[in-house]
Amino acid sequence: MEDLRELLAAGERTTSWLAHLASARAPDVEVSLPAPDDLAPALLELAVPHEDIGDLVALRPDRRHTPDLWWLVERSAWSLVSDMGAVDGPPPFPPMPEALGPLHRYFHVYVLLAALPSVRAFHSKRGIPDGISRLTLADLGRNMAVHRRRYGMGGLDMGPWLMRHFRGLIYQLGRLQFERARLGTRTGNAVAAIMPAYGPGSQSLEVHVPEFFGPLSPRACDASFTHAREFFDRYFPEEAPGVAACHSWLLDAQLAEYLPETSNIMRFQRRFRPAYQYDEPHDEDIQRFVFGRVASDPAELAGRTTLERAVIDHLRMGRHWTAGAGWLLL
Repeated sequence: MEDLRELLAAGERTTSWLAHLASARAPDVEVSLPAPDDLAPALLELAVPHEDIGDLVALRPDRRHTPDLWWLVERSAWSLVSDMGAVDGPPPFPPMPEALGPLHRYFHVYVLLAALPSVRAFHSKRGIPDGISRLTLADLGRNMAVHRRRYGMGGLDMGPWLMRHFRGLIYQLGRLQFERARLGTRTGNAVAAIMPAYGPGSQSLEVHVPEFFGPLSPRACDASFTHAREFFDRYFPEEAPGVAACHSWLLDAQLAEYLPETSNIMRFQRRFRPAYQYDEPHDEDIQRFVFGRVASDPAELAGRTTLERAVIDHLRMGRHWTAGAGWLLL
């Protein structure tokens, strides 16, 4: 344990994270990993790519044989599931040091697996249908597929993002994902200027657009918003969110310069009242989502679609892509 602690103490983020884990307490629900023979089926249920199964089984932490690593996994899972379902949660997972070898790319997968019984119990207690629960938690596999597409190797670098799914905050409802959240200061002030009943800190939903889930068609989005209203009214009636917000490169106002008004992206963008545009560039974000990678020179990118050509042309002109924030009434 000392060697591993020494390694993690080399970084500021992992040092503070270790201190947080040291104070973590065991939850009421058991935190454990599937047995070695049960691990592969559990991973496949979460849509983990077949290419990753062998490595994950081989590297599986064990209380007896890798007690130092198990301590990290167990305490991280304790932190993750403590106060399950609360919007305000624990600090996000930091990246693990590359000195751990392949394990640094897979560590967060084990933590999420260890938390799986807890989030399943939370879903069951709320009466959330098993189909929605499974589809939501399968975002683990989708993000591992994204990792392989971006970096050409197995792993998961979206642990902090997936913490929200495994704490009962995010739900896949058709084409879109909806997160139980609160309005931030800038978005809340923009909402309050038109709807004084809401403002910073008001209960809300955050809208997310997952990859690998087909076209962002108006019909699919209509169905998702209808489903979201019914879902949260039924399974979280005490919250009754009245507004939904979205923070994404999809809401960059500059996209209107390149895309036709009838495009799916522009139709999605027009659903939301603008709250603000980000000041800082988001060039890398839009490249990751559109091309699956980041290029140092736009000339390295191939523009096959209208959107791809727009991203490239914009960057070649020396301009930057940003992101936008918008909101709508539910």
